[in-house]
Amino acid sequence: MVYITTQILICLTLLFFIITMMVNFSWASFIIEWEIMNMSSTSITIPILLDPAGTIFMTTVLLIASSVMQFAKTYMAHDKTTDRFIILVILFVLSMMFLILFPHTMILLLGWDGLGITSFVLVIYYNNAKSLGAGMITALTNRIGDVMLLITIALMFNEGHWLIINPWNSDLVPWSGALILLAAMTKSAQMPFSSWLPAAMAAPTPVSALVHSSTLVTAGVFLIYRFFPLMKTWTLFQPFLLIIATLTMLMASASAMAECDMKKIIALSTLSQVAIMMFTLSLNLPDIAFFHLITHALFKALLFICAGNMIDIHHHSQDLRLMGNVASQLPTMTTAISIANLALCGAPFMAGFYSKDLIIESTTMLMSEKNLMIMFMFIMATIMTTAYSTRFSLYVLLGPTFSPSAQYSSENKTQMMSVIVLTLMAISGGAITNWMFCTPLTEPNFSSIAKLLAPMMILSGIIMGIFSTQYIYPLNSLVVQSHCFMWFLTPISTHLAPQLSMKLPLLQLKESDQGWSLIPSLLFHQLSISSSTLINSQNNSIMTHIACISMIIMWIIAAV
Repeated sequence: MVYITTQILICLTLLFFIITMMVNFSWASFIIEWEIMNMSSTSITIPILLDPAGTIFMTTVLLIASSVMQFAKTYMAHDKTTDRFIILVILFVLSMMFLILFPHTMILLLGWDGLGITSFVLVIYYNNAKSLGAGMITALTNRIGDVMLLITIALMFNEGHWLIINPWNSDLVPWSGALILLAAMTKSAQMPFSSWLPAAMAAPTPVSALVHSSTLVTAGVFLIYRFFPLMKTWTLFQPFLLIIATLTMLMASASAMAECDMKKIIALSTLSQVAIMMFTLSLNLPDIAFFHLITHALFKALLFICAGNMIDIHHHSQDLRLMGNVASQLPTMTTAISIANLALCGAPFMAGFYSKDLIIESTTMLMSEKNLMIMFMFIMATIMTTAYSTRFSLYVLLGPTFSPSAQYSSENKTQMMSVIVLTLMAISGGAITNWMFCTPLTEPNFSSIAKLLAPMMILSGIIMGIFSTQYIYPLNSLVVQSHCFMWFLTPISTHLAPQLSMKLPLLQLKESDQGWSLIPSLLFHQLSISSSTLINSQNNSIMTHIACISMIIMWIIAAV
């Protein structure tokens, strides 16, 4: 079944690539009305939107999905429930297709909810306590966004329209923009909803490659991109998103510097890059944000598949410190990891360079005259992106190995096919997208200082990354602990928030179902204290009673 699914996904990728070429070169968008039912004067139709952004994104999703299924042939070969895994991945891709291609809000909700449900089932795939806890925090966080999207659909229905491409101005439109922003923040794991993203690494690595590159995490960014004209009607949209995205970017980069779990480092890297997309949207640059979404999906899927190969080789150990000396054993894997990290850092002429360089230069020009603090935080987060990528490469590729002596390292040809395809896309994907599909995306004419800022940030990040591998962190330091716990968002969302959120339901349970209203509860509490005091006074030794009787007799004699 894996082989058949892979072939089907490859054929769909080629089909959507042809559709993408036709749509983009015709400079037009097409809406296809699919009539489901026609009775008397009533007809039910579903629109399908084929525009440049949707077709490019769908082609990218299908390309990554086919590469992930190719990788899963060997990674999940010993799994006893492979068929269930394949069905869940197909449902996941189908939900993403509903979200991308159907501008109808009800079908969009179907895709949005489908992503949440299938991601929960995939995160708890291994059926253990850790997976269940990660799945619950993922599902509950995403349910907040589902509720916000449901309220938005109700508001839009109240205005009399269902399509996301033609909302008109009304008093309820700014409220819709605020609710859509909250929904996108939960799905894209922006602060304070960030803790579920590293926890979702409990899923199998092929799922992580699909979820954290082009589907679940980027769904919030794509939702804001689709609703961007509506979002701008809310006056606080840009400043609010600017602050949230900057804090998320800085927190994710700092946490990745303190993390030692390979998959969690890549997950925090995804969180940082998604925050950069949100940051770009807050600067009123939606096309550049979407451009970075496409390029990021290519090299991040490659990085996850390479990490899956490394975990498979090291007997499913994910600790970065137990790996090393891969450069002399796995040349193809070493090349792929190096290319993915270079693209992530924005090295010249890699996929990430074309979008990330535009973001850095645009931010420099826009923020230098408005807010120096935001600009400083953005620069620090971008430098730390290069720093944790350098730290990752030094530990895995060049450092000494600390794996068991019986370690056997080899490159599987089946897995290498998906690695080679994504490596080629990580090199040329940015150029292809820029030259062929995003034209005319004119390069802004910036000053020489802005042009030199990007390479200076990369060099600073490399120096910081090399220094971080030589320096031993003091584990009892409050700063290091805060970064390890994502600025304490992890304990707040997993321990404190559930306890506080359960207080009111428990009180309501006692009030209504168990019949304990306030006054009987207080009387019961007071009577319990009184009875406990009386019982304690009666549970005394014989000597206490003799002493009390002696004191009474002496008091009577003295009175006489």
